[in-house]
Amino acid sequence: MSFFKKLKDRMLKSSSRLEAGLDAIVEEGQEPSGAEVPQAPDAAPPSDAAPAPAPVPPADPAESPATAPSGAPVPAAPQTPEAQTPVSPEPESKGGLIDRLMGRGGQEVARRTLDDPMLEQLEELLITADMGVDTALRVTANIAESHFGKRVSAEEVKRLMAEEIARIMEPVAQPMPIYSKKPQVVLVVGVNGSGKTTTIGKLASQFRAVGKSVIIAAGDTFRAAAVEQLQVWGERAGVPVLTAPEGSDPASLAFDAMLKAEAEGADLLLIDTAGRLQNRADLMEELAKIVRVIRKRDPEAPHNTLLVLDATTGQNALSQVETFRKLADVSGLVMTKLDGTARGGVLVALADRFGLPIHAIGVGEQIDDLAPFDPEDYACALTGLEV
Repeated sequence: MSFFKKLKDRMLKSSSRLEAGLDAIVEEGQEPSGAEVPQAPDAAPPSDAAPAPAPVPPADPAESPATAPSGAPVPAAPQTPEAQTPVSPEPESKGGLIDRLMGRGGQEVARRTLDDPMLEQLEELLITADMGVDTALRVTANIAESHFGKRVSAEEVKRLMAEEIARIMEPVAQPMPIYSKKPQVVLVVGVNGSGKTTTIGKLASQFRAVGKSVIIAAGDTFRAAAVEQLQVWGERAGVPVLTAPEGSDPASLAFDAMLKAEAEGADLLLIDTAGRLQNRADLMEELAKIVRVIRKRDPEAPHNTLLVLDATTGQNALSQVETFRKLADVSGLVMTKLDGTARGGVLVALADRFGLPIHAIGVGEQIDDLAPFDPEDYACALTGLEV
């Protein structure tokens, strides 16, 4: 199964909401595709107009040649079966060949004029998908710029919307950069339950599969389950996992992991951190301490700071980015759990507001359920548009 198909199938909650909403908006004020602007009725004939000529009775077969009302001779038609009036073929259904080529079976496609009331409905629909007010206004304004006053179908609106979403997200679709520096230190941060540990395991396995030597530091020293989960991923990928006793200082573990990675010439050091709420000052200060200790060993580290976001948190993801950027200098985003939300539009809002690189998105628990971010695939999956 291609990742796009997996993305579209698993983003069903999000895409079906937009898809059904768009269909309903168009149908609410629909104008059949074959409808034309009403024409003024033909003017009545003047009162003194000459009456229409009476029908001419059929010519008597005995008379030859027959004579038209004007007196001009008209050849008499031979009385044979072939001379019977041919039956006109049934007219083709409206739309004809084009409809058949488009697979519509001659059915009319509902269309609606893109006007102010329709734009307001589109804005509300995008906001319900958690795209945010500012981004929803930007998307609809750009659609209106080229199509205001035109009659559009639901499929055309989906296409226009997908194009605008892809345009916003194209600049941020960037894979995580790999440097020649060894070890390249990657710090992974996020709130509780965002999917950090699983994301680290998937990244380690994928980097290992392309020939990179990787070490994982289990920096969540307060949660035994997180350490065990990383150890399972490490065994699966053939990657060593450095641990410390429960309750140990995570900054000390990060420093020791850097020493080991340097000694072994590892390409990448992935450091897990404990999940923390962005409104807990003590936990956020602990994260800042990890960064300070790492920089004592390498002033340029961490070389990447990945913020893992849970798509089900919706607009709260915006405040998470604000807070983590201040403390950990976030360099890129990974969005997880897109398979469990109707709020996939928040990723568009993040791209529009912050412009941070989006390295990958996740739609499940398997290793291949984390893939590089593709803006066009994402936009099509979000709007329910087929590609």
